[in-house]
Parts: sequence; C-alpha cells; structure tokens
Amino acid sequence: MNDQRQPLLDAYSLILAAIDDGVYKPGDRLVESELAERFGVSRTPIREALQRLETQSLLTRDGRSLIVASLDHNQLAELYVVRAQLEGLAARLAAKHASVEEVRVLRDMVADDRRLMNDPKALSRANKRFHKQIHLASHNRFLVQQLDLVHRSMALLATTSLEAEGRGRTALDEHDAIVEAIARGDGEAADRALREHISRAFETRLKLESGDRRRQR
Repeated sequence: MNDQRQPLLDAYSLILAAIDDGVYKPGDRLVESELAERFGVSRTPIREALQRLETQSLLTRDGRSLIVASLDHNQLAELYVVRAQLEGLAARLAAKHASVEEVRVLRDMVADDRRLMNDPKALSRANKRFHKQIHLASHNRFLVQQLDLVHRSMALLATTSLEAEGRGRTALDEHDAIVEAIARGDGEAADRALREHISRAFETRLKLESGDRRRQR
C-alpha cells in the first residue's frame, strides 16, 4: 500500500516544490504530459497530484486548463493575519519548550544567513528554513500542521519581500530579536517580536506591489 502511494506523494511534492521555488508562477499553466516528462513520473500520479493541489486551492481552472492560483489583495491580507497569529503562537511555545540545542541551531541560522543578504532568493529559502525551525521548536504537532498549510499558500506569492532594498538586513535583525526572546524563555516577547516581523514583511510586500502597479501605468 505504501509503495502504491509513493509515486503520488513524490509527484505532489515535486510540483509543490516547483511552485514554491518559482519555477511555476501564478498564472502559469500546468500540463500533465510536460510535468510527467520534467519529473520522470507517469501521468497518472501527476494527474492525481494536480487534483489534490486544485482541491487545496493552489491550482485553479482557466477553461479546461489548470493554472497556478494567485492571491488577490484581500486573500493576501487574510493570509498574513493568520500567519502572524500562528507564527506568534509558535514562538511563544518555543520559548517554553525549545531545547538548548534548538536555540543554538536558531542562532547559527541567523549568523549563517547574514552571508546571503545580497542574494534575495537564497535568503528567502533560508528564511523559510528558519521559520520552520521555530515551528518545530514549539513542540506542538497540530500547530506545525496548520503552519504547513499556511506556508503552502505562501508559495503562491511570486516574489519575496526580501527583494526590497535593506529588507534582508532588517529581517535578520528581527530574527535575532525573536531568537533571543526564545532563548530567555520570554514567550510574550517572542510572540510579539515574531508578529511584528510578519507585519513588517507584509508592509514591505504591499509597498513592492504598489511600486509594481505604478510602473505598469
């Protein structure tokens, strides 16, 4: 039974990773035959993976075609509200439950990520790993599951707020503050620092999108 499920899981993971990495962006059409050839998987698990992604609203219909979904302004705002609350809770729980080793890993991540400030895409990938590590440090499996769903929807954002000038350095300073609050065991401060971090990321994204709209006029 596990062997029968593996191709579907692999196909799903491969397509999701491609969306997350920006290989397929919002509005891009996904074709079964092309995906099967790209990933070396038969069309049946590709078809089932596409159906699953459509059910999760990561893909949408454009006539008979499936395309990568996009988020409108209201959906984006709703996503960030939920993300801020859940991420804040994860930081609060991490301040209570994180081991010494987990805190050390978080500190090392921030230090290592400072080398990536001139590479927004690499820094974006590192940022996802950092947030995931906080989720895991919460030691709450149900919260981790919900945050996985939220971050899956974040894959529908075609750009990263870390592309804004100076945002990489500021974001890493914010990461430092979050980690130090967790290290002190100060759940309230960790919660507040992470929610403020998400709020600033959202504000930066809105400014980037506003600038894009002005340039298109």
